[in-house]
Amino acid sequence: MGKIIAIANQKGGVGKTTTTINLGASLAAEGKRVLIIDADPQANSTSGLGITADQMTSSIYECLADDYPMRGAEVPTCVDGLFLIGSRIDLAGAEIELISRSGREKVLSRLLAPVAAEFDYILIDCSPSLGLITVNALTAANSVIIPVQAEYFALEGITKLINTIRIIKPKLNPGLEIEGFLLTMYDARLRLANKIYEELKGHFGDMVFDTVIPRNIRLSEAPSHGLPALLYDPESRGATSHIALAREIIAREA
Repeated sequence: MGKIIAIANQKGGVGKTTTTINLGASLAAEGKRVLIIDADPQANSTSGLGITADQMTSSIYECLADDYPMRGAEVPTCVDGLFLIGSRIDLAGAEIELISRSGREKVLSRLLAPVAAEFDYILIDCSPSLGLITVNALTAANSVIIPVQAEYFALEGITKLINTIRIIKPKLNPGLEIEGFLLTMYDARLRLANKIYEELKGHFGDMVFDTVIPRNIRLSEAPSHGLPALLYDPESRGATSHIALAREIIAREA
């Protein structure tokens, strides 16, 4: 049974999609079979891996709204061992369509059950909201990675997400755990960035990943080429930091 990890924070611009794409590529580079589910209507994980709408027979929208099976919806990416179930803008309408469904919070969980054993890791890129699709992701997941931008308001968004996890856990997903807090866009030269890291460590201790993701130009450029940093510039700090993160996550499973 593959491990299902939601990458979530309802604060936008914290690096959720960058983390999803590059962690997925790095886990695949470490020999793991990985599926990324783009659960964000902005579809940035889809475009960031160079996948276009005409390459997808169906998207996560058809799976959620019309009960299309996930097997067959996945497409191979530019990284060996990394697959994607992509998104389109029409995913925004799935929230409305799910409202009237019975067991609406567990639709994604049911869809994943037949395919979960075929992958070592399933990463769900959540939208920057705590709507019904994100609730579905958190209900389906074994754990959550929470990217935290190294900036002043970073800790604000965390509180709301943790409260949501506390609500979901007893009612919908008792096994849900926080995989870790990941500091992103980190610049060691800035006093504030170091202060945020110290605050995170002070609050959450070992739940904060040792790996931090630096602010890195090559990491920012890679999605516009439809590539993870690992293929765009393997020697960049953006690429090597995500490899380190993948190894840290794999080591936790050992």
